[in-house]
Amino acid sequence: MATDIEIARAATLRPIREIAEGIGLPETAIEPHGQLIAKLAPAKLATLAGQPQGKLVLVTAVNPTPAGEGKTTTTIGLADALKRIGRRAVIALREPSLGPVFGRKGGATGGGQAQVVPMEKINLHFTGDFHAITSAHNLLAAMIDNAVHFGTAMPSGAPINPRSISWKRVMDMNDRALRQLVSGLGTGNHPLRETGFDITVASEVMAILCLAEDMADLQARLARIRVARDTAGNPVTAGDVGAAGAMAALLLEAMQPNLVQSIHGTPAFVHGGPFANIAHGCNSVIATRAALALGEFAVTEAGFGADLGAEKFAHIKCRSAGLAPAVAVVVATVRALKYHGGMALADLGKPDAHALQQGLEVLARHVENLHSLGLPVAVAINAFNTDMAEEQAQVLSHCRDALGVEAHLCRHWADGPAGAEDLAHAVARLADANTDPMARFTPLYATGTDVFDALTTVATRIHRAAHVTLSPAAHKQLAALRHEGLSNLPVCIAKTPYSFTADEKVRGAVFGHDLPVRELRLAAGAGFIVALCGEIATMPGLPKVPSAIGIHLDAEGRIEGLS
Repeated sequence: MATDIEIARAATLRPIREIAEGIGLPETAIEPHGQLIAKLAPAKLATLAGQPQGKLVLVTAVNPTPAGEGKTTTTIGLADALKRIGRRAVIALREPSLGPVFGRKGGATGGGQAQVVPMEKINLHFTGDFHAITSAHNLLAAMIDNAVHFGTAMPSGAPINPRSISWKRVMDMNDRALRQLVSGLGTGNHPLRETGFDITVASEVMAILCLAEDMADLQARLARIRVARDTAGNPVTAGDVGAAGAMAALLLEAMQPNLVQSIHGTPAFVHGGPFANIAHGCNSVIATRAALALGEFAVTEAGFGADLGAEKFAHIKCRSAGLAPAVAVVVATVRALKYHGGMALADLGKPDAHALQQGLEVLARHVENLHSLGLPVAVAINAFNTDMAEEQAQVLSHCRDALGVEAHLCRHWADGPAGAEDLAHAVARLADANTDPMARFTPLYATGTDVFDALTTVATRIHRAAHVTLSPAAHKQLAALRHEGLSNLPVCIAKTPYSFTADEKVRGAVFGHDLPVRELRLAAGAGFIVALCGEIATMPGLPKVPSAIGIHLDAEGRIEGLS
């Protein structure tokens, strides 16, 4: 069987200028990065807001498992299939992070006959957006330490209190050894202080880039980033240390969405990339709006399962940008459902109707959650060769009879657009019938809700927890947020994606558990509050056998082993 990279190399691709022209972008509207990649020109971005908008299709999934669900593959396959049935579709995806590329998950460009290309470039350095975000973040860190070194007075007249600095450094790699560090060692480098690194996709700069409306909004949001307090107890921002303008300059090109194509010629914007377990999990608002302006459908995804990605898509991205999905697609596999039903990973190739039925409760939970947001739902069953026909039939009948939603077997990985044609027809019907998505869309908590109330609402209604427990530190942080009038921002729950609980080992559609919150972290520039739950880490580690071990160059200098 051909690998993803071999399939991608065998595809006949069109010059990016032709892809752009196909969606109404003249050559002057793009800035090519080679033959197959381009950035949208800033002047063109400014004109897209006035164009008629297409329908937004959100692709999400059940909680991820080691067996893999293929959410990105399904996003691409669905868009290709919509194109096949004569509907204009534009893909809007997040950029891959080097952390999972070299870690556990591998790349994020889809697979088989449902990929965006050139997959090697997209999965690795691409157009340098993540490097720019890393540099902008670390520039701010350097300027904070520099202000401490020279005792620079902040607007209040007092210098920064070094013990209060909350801004860590970042890098786009999984490296658990960098989670906790002491800086200031050596002659002339004092004061000593505890710090560490997060992964770039957890940076507030990443979130800001993905939520900013334009360059002016970007620079204003950067200036609002909270980084420390001065010795008088006043908050210190990136604007106070004079970093916002230079950070914006580093992000100038990174703010421009990247245009590529699928193997089958469907245009795709790949831009921004916050994780959904530790950040808000959605691609950039600018890229999504471009896709809506240039296509009949903008097909996008939200990170990990619907309990994290789709929830944050609704309450953070859509609320911030004034968007509303016309339809949501939940991706599942027979293998994943059996795993959620209690089967061991090694046994997933064996039939087990009981485990599958238990796993279907997890699928039902996600469908119910999406319906509670006012979204029409379709289910995509990503088919694998190891599936039993009777198991596939069990899933399809359960969706139809018990959940009241359409479910479709999808074989886009092997068969390309034809393999997702039934799903495309269903999505188009649902979207066409939803004539006013904004009126139907119903977030679970109102704008301006206190963060603890919002947190409790999401925990009880989405994760089915019985209650939320704040650590002593989180209690103090909540009191401080309320005192400063900042407790009414949306909540971004950071927790394991593998369970409805904060414990990744707990499978199934459980309810009545506790959601333990150890920290409330203000992201003032992004405009939300991060609630860190359980053991979640904002700097992941590599697995015992990382994907990097299998990646190498062949005799011709071509990359092998990337998937």
